[in-house]
Amino acid sequence: MSLLRTIKGPRDLRGLNMVEMHQLAEEIRTFLIGNVARTGGHLGPNLGVVELTLGIHKLFDSPRDSIIFDTGHQSYVHKLLTGRQDFSTLRQQGGLSGYPERVESVHDIVESSHASSSLSWADGISRARKLTGEADRYVVALVGDGALTGGMAWEAINNIAADKDRRVVIVVNDNGRSYAPTVGGLADQLAGLRQRLDQFRTHPAYENTIDRLKVRLKDSGAVGQFAYKSLHATKKGVKDWWAPQGLFEDLGMKYIGPIDGHNQAAVDEALLQARNFAGPVIVHAMTEKGRGFAPARADEADQFHAVGVIDPQTGKPISKASARSWTSVFGEEIAAIADERNDIVAITGAMLQPVGLKAMAERHPTRVLDVGIAEQHAMTSAAGLAFGGLHPVVCIYATFLNRAFDQLLMDVALHKAGVTVVLDRAGVTGPDGPSHHGMWDMALMQIVPNLHLAAPRDAVRLREELREAVAISDAPSVVRFSKGSVGAEIVAVQRLHDGVDVLVKLGPGEERDVLIVSVGAMSEICLDVASRLNAQGITVTVVDPRWVLPVPRSIIGLAARHRIVVCVEDGVRAGGVGSRIRQEMRAAGVDTALNEVGLPTEFLAHGSRTEVMDRVGLSADRIANDTLAQVLGTKVPFARPLPGAQLPTGQIPQL
Repeated sequence: MSLLRTIKGPRDLRGLNMVEMHQLAEEIRTFLIGNVARTGGHLGPNLGVVELTLGIHKLFDSPRDSIIFDTGHQSYVHKLLTGRQDFSTLRQQGGLSGYPERVESVHDIVESSHASSSLSWADGISRARKLTGEADRYVVALVGDGALTGGMAWEAINNIAADKDRRVVIVVNDNGRSYAPTVGGLADQLAGLRQRLDQFRTHPAYENTIDRLKVRLKDSGAVGQFAYKSLHATKKGVKDWWAPQGLFEDLGMKYIGPIDGHNQAAVDEALLQARNFAGPVIVHAMTEKGRGFAPARADEADQFHAVGVIDPQTGKPISKASARSWTSVFGEEIAAIADERNDIVAITGAMLQPVGLKAMAERHPTRVLDVGIAEQHAMTSAAGLAFGGLHPVVCIYATFLNRAFDQLLMDVALHKAGVTVVLDRAGVTGPDGPSHHGMWDMALMQIVPNLHLAAPRDAVRLREELREAVAISDAPSVVRFSKGSVGAEIVAVQRLHDGVDVLVKLGPGEERDVLIVSVGAMSEICLDVASRLNAQGITVTVVDPRWVLPVPRSIIGLAARHRIVVCVEDGVRAGGVGSRIRQEMRAAGVDTALNEVGLPTEFLAHGSRTEVMDRVGLSADRIANDTLAQVLGTKVPFARPLPGAQLPTGQIPQL
């Protein structure tokens, strides 16, 4: 009988012996490989934390004890052990989230899944426990070693260590990687330790010699017993000399390890020691990302960090993408630009391959800098590079710009630094859910003085606008693009004097009914809307600003010659591009009505990009129907009256 099926909650683990725990670990790995292969998801990280998660749930009492995952993509095993064993709709709309989610389980606490934040959560929760008289409740944070490259983690450790009686257990999942191999001084120290211990422990004579010596000494009377204890102490002393525990104990925090994170007995023993210590403890566990799945272990790039639908036997993708990705287009172009310009330096935060920098790194390895999970540092370091005469290109996911906003504002923009920021996965990203949608970036950047913001609509424009961005030397420039496949080229019928592209003009004359301002990847939807409106006798112009900041003056002029403006963007409406255009129109004395069509100020649940967009009304059908009603005067904002008409053609609602 399957052991996994008998686990309805963490307490069911307590009656299992070690043989059963090993069987359960193997069943979990088999389950993960089979199920994630069908849906896609984060496979490698979860294969690596099976024994650690089993040990945590066996030794601690969730939800009374709080368990936090940093980052949340390594929580699949946790889900299985807390009653969620239907993975058939993992990361699909209405299905199981790929991250912890409070509505799914009382065992889930932190949903944001932005790295390096878990220890601050642990600090806050443990303080609350102490202040409310519940200091006997534990807080356990399972932290990928890549998360320790983030500054927040060390700010939190500094505070946690100050209170000796807070029951915080930090389990460091040291697999030598975040997405790719972990970088930085701490990573080098951990990697060196791993290498030295592995060389020593894997020597053919090591285990046999130690086992024989232990037996002989323990069986040779009092003298032998003393020698055995002395040898054990010497072994511990050597381990302590190798291990980085001084780094933590100097802060006043107990250190346990390093342990083999796949040896269930060692994991359980270390966690028991940590629990019994009843103060802040670091448990350092060495693990393998992709453990138990040969194709993952053999994948040098990211050991199957995240996969699409794959063959569970070979790990090969079931189908290959038919279209090129936005990321690959960027990767080719930035490498080509770096070939031409020696001052171009790329910076990324532990995401070298995901953001498309592999080709540039291969051709110019000294000019691609991976700073670890440290977006704030990346941005300010870029300001310093610009001051030093280089042109840095900071490449991050759009959702992670939130973390570096202060540095963009005060270190880059205030100092007029020529820094280009490239935002991958902008807009609705889909299956990764609320914390990973790149929907806040355009609203945030509206308030940064002198910032230049480009939103390319296709691959040709991405290459073009990236080159224009790196030519700006006295202000920050930003290029944002979507996740997934880039569509076919959309050729403009006209380019205006300030770079605005006119994509289509439907209907006679220069005075038209509707001006649609299409931002970035929304061009296909906007052209569809225009066609639907024109079929109803509405005259339409569709323009792509290309650069949405500063607002091109030709947009304002066009707005004055249309009855209504509709701005369509895949960022939040509040404070977004449409809002900024309306402000510029009012400042110029243009009173044409403007409707901002974008994302609501909500945390949007996971689903495919199309499903999420349809759910919030960003579909051609919905936009066309709303715009038609506005032109007819039956829905606010009303279009400007036709010549000779005093009021909208419909009825003004009575307030």
